[in-house]
Amino acid sequence: MAPLLRFTAITVLAAAVLYVFNSDPSNMARLSRIAAVVVLAAAVLYVPIRRRAAGGVCESPARMDGKTVIITGANTGIGKVTARDMAERGARVILACRSLEKAEEAAKEIRSQTGNKNVVVHKLDLASLTSVRQFAKVINDAEPRLDVLINNAGVMHTPRWETEDGFEMQFGVNHLGPFLLTNLLLDKLRQSAPSRVVTVASLAHTFTSGIDFDDINSQNSYHMAKAYDRSKLANVLFSRELSKKLKGTGVTSNSLHPGVIMESDLMRYRQDEWQGKFGEHVASALRKVVGAIFSVFGKTVEEGAQTSICCAVAEDLENTTGLYFSDCVPKETSAAGRDDEAAARLWDVSERMVGLKS
Repeated sequence: MAPLLRFTAITVLAAAVLYVFNSDPSNMARLSRIAAVVVLAAAVLYVPIRRRAAGGVCESPARMDGKTVIITGANTGIGKVTARDMAERGARVILACRSLEKAEEAAKEIRSQTGNKNVVVHKLDLASLTSVRQFAKVINDAEPRLDVLINNAGVMHTPRWETEDGFEMQFGVNHLGPFLLTNLLLDKLRQSAPSRVVTVASLAHTFTSGIDFDDINSQNSYHMAKAYDRSKLANVLFSRELSKKLKGTGVTSNSLHPGVIMESDLMRYRQDEWQGKFGEHVASALRKVVGAIFSVFGKTVEEGAQTSICCAVAEDLENTTGLYFSDCVPKETSAAGRDDEAAARLWDVSERMVGLKS
């Protein structure tokens, strides 16, 4: 179907262009016809482009009755959709969120939509190692099992802010917080095996050549996009190294790219930057342009959650570990994402930064 759609689109577009330039119109008429070609092309191409952008769908009918799933950042976006899906499958779902108020609202909505009353909320601020330790203690003390941990929460393109512990915000929230959280919950995951760790990374990991170990906290120089790219590379390397350390335990570790999400909160800091640089009116126009592009080439939150869901529940992935997924299938990472030496070094550095090793 896809080749046929592409062929049809190209044929219609070519015919329209020939019509415009083989006619003998006035300038105004020609402009009108060019505009008509653009509209026609957009109409013809929209469906195949949207279909491709939507990506894969998790088709697994697996039930999660009797299983416990933790999802960080589950009060909004793909995390919330993932939580709703887990609840529909019968799991006990723990929403681990920074804002208890927003998390309670999301949990109430999920309970109402799914009929699953076993949806609970706990405070977790990944920008605070103290909060991470407190959350892990609650889980280890109160929960008899943990079947799936989905490291979903993150921030994107922030100014050079620092976490409570003095780490650059994107590296701290996107990597160090989940790194510590996962390590503190490993015993529970091992006891509940077969179990899974799913880490939401990003295609952005391919935009950087590697981790800058000489300036890992971005103290000497800072660029918000580069810092984000490196934090996502850290996700990929962490997941890869974790899979090696868990070999033979029945606990798997995989990372993924969810897609470019059109309704994501992650762009809020970039929008703040636009407003500061260009003013409210220009920033508003930029938001509309980016929104229009995302509406065609991006994914909805429902579409973006599919790969997380697949990695968490698909029966045929029970023993699959150490891979990177996109559109519900394994994909190759960048060369930097396959650098085992860098992965081992990052693990060691991260252990020291979060206090797991002196």
